[in-house]
Amino acid sequence: MSDEWRWGAGPNRYVKRPGTGADPPRPDGIPLRRPLTQNALQLTGITYDRGRVDFDRLRESDVERARTRFRRSLPDLIWNAAALEGNTFTLPEVRTLLDGVTVGGKPLADEEQVLALSEGYSRLDELVGTREFTLSKVVSDQAHSMIARHEAIESGHFRGEGLTGGGGDVRLSNGGYVRGVPAADLPARFERLATYIGTLDDPREQALVYFAAATRSQFYFDGNKRTARLMMTGMLMSSGFDAVNIPFARQYEFNLALDDLFTTDDGTALMAFVADCADRDG
Repeated sequence: MSDEWRWGAGPNRYVKRPGTGADPPRPDGIPLRRPLTQNALQLTGITYDRGRVDFDRLRESDVERARTRFRRSLPDLIWNAAALEGNTFTLPEVRTLLDGVTVGGKPLADEEQVLALSEGYSRLDELVGTREFTLSKVVSDQAHSMIARHEAIESGHFRGEGLTGGGGDVRLSNGGYVRGVPAADLPARFERLATYIGTLDDPREQALVYFAAATRSQFYFDGNKRTARLMMTGMLMSSGFDAVNIPFARQYEFNLALDDLFTTDDGTALMAFVADCADRDG
């Protein structure tokens, strides 16, 4: 599959287009091979060692089967994503809320977060089903406007594109801080990231690189991991791979991988962790 399709650039978007499977030429006429990971830092903001990531754990079937399994696991996906953000809803309570029944005694903010995630994931499923999902700022902004509208200072656009400045600093699990990417650099950073991903042949590598790099970039004021995960999920399902559920039970490992990403700009641990979360038995 990956030899038949490549990501192609268009106005503010990257869409799948038919390809010959041959390596695209460089300006100097030498065929462009799969990029070395040491070149990734300049283009994506992160480095990674693909040899340490077990991409084969991500199961391939077809788009519709991936969507079916995605919809079947949606309450669990939403609960885990919310719980990793400190949400107090239990899995049964998430199922109840998604069935349209209000759960008493819960903070309004927690309820809004669950419903926003449901809206964002449902919209993603629609885009994949109609083949309208693209690796684009437009789709990412739309996702962010849904899932973070109750939490972010401004939602639906990158930091620096609205009325509020600053942002992007990250607090580590050990209490330390890492300075964020300047807001003025974000649009170009996204374009470089999308261009780099377009050179990769494996949709699984494309998706995991995007998740790590977008999380490190902190394109938005809040909701960056959730938005990057949604985009990663869309990239996987659009190529016939199952969504990856990051379990709340593995929060400690997740936090350690995130700390490594933010302190070293190396996405290997995070990408390997996400791949290890892939369900091989479902």
